[in-house]
Amino acid sequence: MERKSLIKKFDKQANKYNKRRKNDSAYRFRERIFQDVEGKVLEVGIGSGLNFPFYNKDVELTGVDFSGEMMKVAQLAAKEFPFKATFIKEDVESVKFNESIFDTIVSSTTLCAYQNPVIVLNNFQKWCKPGGKILMMEHGISTNKPLSWLQKSLDPLALKFVGCHQDRNISEIVKKSSLQLIKEERYMAGCLYLIWAKP
Repeated sequence: MERKSLIKKFDKQANKYNKRRKNDSAYRFRERIFQDVEGKVLEVGIGSGLNFPFYNKDVELTGVDFSGEMMKVAQLAAKEFPFKATFIKEDVESVKFNESIFDTIVSSTTLCAYQNPVIVLNNFQKWCKPGGKILMMEHGISTNKPLSWLQKSLDPLALKFVGCHQDRNISEIVKKSSLQLIKEERYMAGCLYLIWAKP
């Protein structure tokens, strides 16, 4: 999908994501994986700031998103929290950072939208300090066969209307990258992936 068209789709969803901040169905999963965030933190595809409640006051957060409307929501949300935050309006697939500068990299429900998710994960490898953490909560193909068939069938429509793939095998994407997988947990019929990794 052409990037300008994809950005417009996420711009239009900013208000919906803002409402989810008060009623987030994935709250317990975010809490499970993102309680380990520390130090200099990069959150890619920061959206409306749904992960902010799990960050302690000592983190230094850098948030990246290609949607200006999402960024506005996140900047307002960050005012409710004590940590230091910097926001960059940029496409995660083209943004540049120095190597080995972040202690923790956070990604939640972003791998569905990248043109080449393996390259993005390889960039995480470059940007994360040796011994750092890469924490991901992603949605993808289910372990349930009827549901996975439905996901594959509906993928073209989902991509057209909301801008994300429904049938990506997140486990395989991580394995193809240069990251070292530490632990993976699956929930919601295997559609939700929690992934702990490191460079």
